[in-house]
Order: sequence, then C-alpha cells, then structure tokens
Amino acid sequence: MPFILVTVLIDMISIGLMVPVLPHIIGTFTHSNDEQTSAFLMVTAAFGLANFVGSPIIGALSDHYGRRPVLLLGFMGLALSFFVTALATAFWMIVAVRLFSGVMQSNMSVANAYVADITAPEQRARRFGLLGAMFGAGFILGPVIGGLLGDSNPRLPLFVAGVLALINLLYGLLVLPESLPPERRRSFAWERANPIASLRGLSALKGAGGLVWSIGLSALAQFMLYSTWVLYTKFKFGWGPKQVGWSLLAVGVVSVISQGVLLKPLLKRFSTRSLALVGLAVAILSDVLFGLMTQGWMMYAVISLGLLGGAAQASIQSIISNSASASNQGETMGAVSSLSSLMAVLGPIFGLELLRWVAHLPSDAVMIGLPFFVSAVLHFFAWYGAWRFFASEGQASHSLKAKNQSHQPPR
Repeated sequence: MPFILVTVLIDMISIGLMVPVLPHIIGTFTHSNDEQTSAFLMVTAAFGLANFVGSPIIGALSDHYGRRPVLLLGFMGLALSFFVTALATAFWMIVAVRLFSGVMQSNMSVANAYVADITAPEQRARRFGLLGAMFGAGFILGPVIGGLLGDSNPRLPLFVAGVLALINLLYGLLVLPESLPPERRRSFAWERANPIASLRGLSALKGAGGLVWSIGLSALAQFMLYSTWVLYTKFKFGWGPKQVGWSLLAVGVVSVISQGVLLKPLLKRFSTRSLALVGLAVAILSDVLFGLMTQGWMMYAVISLGLLGGAAQASIQSIISNSASASNQGETMGAVSSLSSLMAVLGPIFGLELLRWVAHLPSDAVMIGLPFFVSAVLHFFAWYGAWRFFASEGQASHSLKAKNQSHQPPR
C-alpha cells in the first residue's frame, strides 16, 4: 500500500502543477473572455473524450498484463504530454497533446484496481479513502507550486511536472511491485474493453449497478465545477494563478483530513451507504454557496464543508469494487473511470457554455454563478438516485429475510 500511495502522490503533484496555468496558457492564443472560455472548453473536452475511450482499454490491459507495466506506460505518456504542452507554439498543438494524454492517462483507474488487488473487501472503503487523501495531498502541493511558479512564467510548471512524471517512472521501475499475480489475470478482449460495453458491464454489477446514474450525475456536476473554477474565479474575483493555487491548496488539505483522518472513525460508526448520502447532500449545499459567494475569502469557508462530504467518493468506490470479481477489478475500475471521463467530456461543454452565457455580466451579478447552481441540481438528482437505490436494496434484503423465515419449519 505505501508503494502505490507514493506513486499516486507524485502523479497528482505533477498533474496539479498544470491546473492553475493551463487556462492562462490557452488564453495567450485568444483575444477575449468568450474566446478563452471556448478554447478551454475544446481542450478539456478533447482530453475527456480520449480518456473515455482509453480508460476501459487501459483497465482491461492491466487485468491481462498486470498493473505495473500499464502504470509505467502511463507515467511515460504523462511526461511527454507535459513537455509538449510547455513547448507548444500553436493552439492545435495543445489540443493534439491533450488527446494523446487523455488516452495514456488512466493511472487513477489502474491505481484503484491495484488497491483492490491487495485489500480485503471490508477494508476497501478505508484504503480508497487513503488513495483519495493522496490525491488531495497532490492537490495541496501541485497547484500551489504551479501557481507560484506560473505567476512569473505560466509554462515553467509544465517543465517541472514533466520532470516529476519521469521521477515517477523511475520510482516505478525500481521500487513499485506488481499487485496482480498471473493466476488472477484474464485475457484481453476488445468486446469487453470498448467504453460502451464496459459501461453496460458496470450497470449490470449485482448489488451496485443501480448506482451508475448517481455516479454519472455526481461526476458531471464535479467536472462542471472543476472546468469552470479557474475562469469563474478570474471573472468573479480577479484571481490569477497564485490565488487559484492557494484555493486548490485548501481543497487538498480538506481532502486529506476528510479521507485520510476522519474516514476511518466514521466508518466505525456509519455505513458506507450513509456516508455516501451525506457526502452527496453536502455537495448540493457547497455548489449553491459557491455560486452565491461575493468575496474571494468566502470560497474557503465553503471549501471547508468538504470535511463532512469527502467520504462519498471512497464509499461509493468500495461498493462498486466489492461487487466486482477479483479477476476484473481493472476492467471495473476502468469502466468507472470511463464513465467519469464521459462526464469529463460533457461537464466542460455544459459548464463552460453556461459560464460563457454569463461571462459578460458584472462580477457582482448573482447569475454569474449559473454553472454552480446547475451543478447543485445535478448533485440533488445523484443524491435522490442513491437514496432510492439504497432504499430498494434494503427492502429487497428485508423481503428475502422474511421469505426465508417463513419457510423455516415450526419448532
């Protein structure tokens, strides 16, 4: 477990370095807020579309060849994408490299499968929480460093990110062990690896397939928030890379505390289903408040709500993972990642288009928070779908228990 945690940490630091500066680099090829928003939408959608197609394939390949070689391939592709983006002299080059990195960058789905390989089902929620904490720690260090470096030169963080990706590749070659023994591997098949088939397989998982709609809606809401955060805070509060970096630092700190510290005692007192519902409810409230805040410092108060809501993702991941067999964890986690990537295509389209509609409004206009209000609606339907699913599962379990008792002979 420590090996994969370090791998994910370095990976997320390198990715986090790019977050505060990429929209500003894209802005150097545009001439207005509307053009910058549309260009960022194109780049983000290109990455998400490529990741949607690539994630189930990468996950299925890891089920066949093992996690380690696939992770190493991802690190190599990630390093290349950072260096090419840093050296890009035309907008089309950024679009092309984001398509490439979208295919190659499925490390999180493979890392989730890695954790499932080495963890008993009853401990997976806790360990997925630790993985989420490393994700948060990466977003503590990455965006802050990226924001500070990018304040003087927006391309400098990308060179640093590329070096970190190469360090991760070297670490993987020398230290990271394989988690999937040969006897638990399965053959690769294109009919299972394509994204449509993988999503059908995900929805058919016994005891978890009904959560697909909730996962999808929640991911769509989150990607709408992620894709609009940098430009929204620029239009609303005049934030640059440094301020964005500090805000993402706060997000990372909250994620680490929530999933790395608080999740363990919470799991002792509450079920994964209860934590999932609470997390989605907090997300609804957070989205609304993000759209209503009038001062930049207020955003930090809303970010702190994540201490209560950070358990949802780890809880739902554990429910999905426990419903999959030992031989297709990579395919299953790849399907979850593919669903997330599909939402990563749709989220920027909806979120950035909504932001473009209101980008001309003055910074104190309430409707400039439109993308966040729509995200709140999507999170509500995700919460309602999960609540209905858990309620129906509970009723089915109760009915089965009553049926079994009625067939018992009288004493």
